[in-house]
Formats: sequence, C-alpha cells, structure tokens
Amino acid sequence: MNKLNISIIGVPMDHGQTRRGVDMGPSAIRYAGVVDRIEELGHRVTDEGDILIGQTDGSVDTETNLRNLKAITKATEALGDKVFNVAEAGNFPLVLGGDHSIAIGTLAGISERHENLGVIWYDAHADMNTSDTSPSGNIHGMPLAASFGHGHEKLTNIRGYSPKVKPENIVIIGARSVDPGERELIKEHGIRVYSMHEIDKMGMHAVIEESIKYLKEERNTDAVHLSLDLDGIDPMYTPGVGTPVPGGISYRESHLAMEMLFDANIITSAEFVEVNPILDEKNKTADVAVALIGSLFGEKLL
Repeated sequence: MNKLNISIIGVPMDHGQTRRGVDMGPSAIRYAGVVDRIEELGHRVTDEGDILIGQTDGSVDTETNLRNLKAITKATEALGDKVFNVAEAGNFPLVLGGDHSIAIGTLAGISERHENLGVIWYDAHADMNTSDTSPSGNIHGMPLAASFGHGHEKLTNIRGYSPKVKPENIVIIGARSVDPGERELIKEHGIRVYSMHEIDKMGMHAVIEESIKYLKEERNTDAVHLSLDLDGIDPMYTPGVGTPVPGGISYRESHLAMEMLFDANIITSAEFVEVNPILDEKNKTADVAVALIGSLFGEKLL
C-alpha cells in the first residue's frame, strides 16, 4: 500500500442502542493515540473532527418500531456527505464510532463513488435486523440490512439511493449471535458468513485469504470497505463494548486479519465502532482499536 492521505471522521453517536457511553468512543480512540500511530507509519493524517449529533429522548416509535429514527437519519445523512467528500478528494475515510448504526451513513457516502463495492463486516453480530424482525427497535442492529435495501425507507435511502451494496459482495467475519430474521436474510441472499465455527475450523489465515480472493476475483469489486465492530473480538480483550458475546476472535487473530488486508492492498475505507469507555477497563478497548488500525495501515514487528 502506498502512503495514504487519511481523513479521520468522528461520529459520537449512541442513538442506535440503549447503553450510554459509546458516544465517547471517538474521543477514547483519539486519546489512545490513533493519529500518532498512523503518522509513524508515514501516512498523512487529517482529523476532520466530529459529525454533529442531535439530541433525542430515546423512545421507540410505535408506528415504525424504530428507536431514535429521526436523529439517526439526520446524523447518517451528514456522515454520508462527509465521507463522500473526503473520498472524492482522494483521501482514505477512517470513521470512528459511535454505535454501529453509523455504518448506514459511511456506506452511503463511500458506495456512491463505486459501482461494485465490497464490504467486510467484522462483527459478532450480523446486524441484519429490520423494524419487522428486531425485538428491540435498536438501529445499531440494522445497518447491514439497510445498506443492501432491507428495512425502513428512511434508513435504506440515505443520500437518495438504494441499495448501497450488493448482498453477494458482503463477507461477515466473526459472527456468533444471529437472530432468526437475520438468518433468513443470509440464506435468502446467499451472503458469505465466516462464523466462529469456520474461524476455529479453518483458521483466520484461510478465512481472510478466501475472503480476499472472493471479493477481488469472484466478485471483481472495485473497492472494499472494512466495518469493524470491537465486539467481534472476544470480550477478554475488548470489555468496553455494549453487546459482548463470549467466544470471539482473539487479539492475535485480529492482528493477522488486519495485516493480511494491508498486504492485499484491498481496503479503501474503514470504520471502527462500538468502543464504550464507560464499560471499559482503563481504555483497553480503545487501545485494541488503535493497535488494529496500526496493523491495517502497515505496522509490522520487523
């Protein structure tokens, strides 16, 4: 990978779920030294600041079964605009969350510039619920479904078009908590999923190798976005997340994944989400995020 111009965009939003504190994620990741970590690798970093997030009462709309829909659509529209402008200027968008509902905006901005975008969804969850299938109404469990056109039109039509990504261009890595409605969508659309079962059986090296080959050669994608939820990693390494699921990807496996993605020169945009300092231990989860960002941008031991 050549030296990049990387634009950091903070999205301090916690409206997609009910556990407060994830809005402080971008600050925690900055405090953990993300800018210095990337600059030490020779890349140029511009911190674009934070997207302005409006206030909300946290209620679930009885008609749509969606929590904080208005505030989230407003924030993701603004994020989509920002990501599009950053990418249009030739920079690499690095988005820091915030809860995972922000991915609706990130993908809306980045996919407008590409005809055949691929997505690697590194997460314990599939995030493919809709208002019809979600038991909670929490939109942070819906961004992937919304991005390939399933869900409420206010979520699917951010920036005025849908879908943002073809379901066959999606690879989910690390899944170990999938709801029944999500399972149906996965089967219906043939979405490629490497659950913890496959990771344990095959090893992370084979999983990433297959994912790269699938997206580059079989799907012929013209760009690949990495959406990394820190709950994809086992909570022994990342305790500061809102929806931890035991039995996750190890710290070392995650570094290997990022190192392989760097070596393949495949990632053109990325986001790191769901860091919640209130639930964390001495900023441990933000430190992991920064370390993985370092590996994604070329950090090596030797």
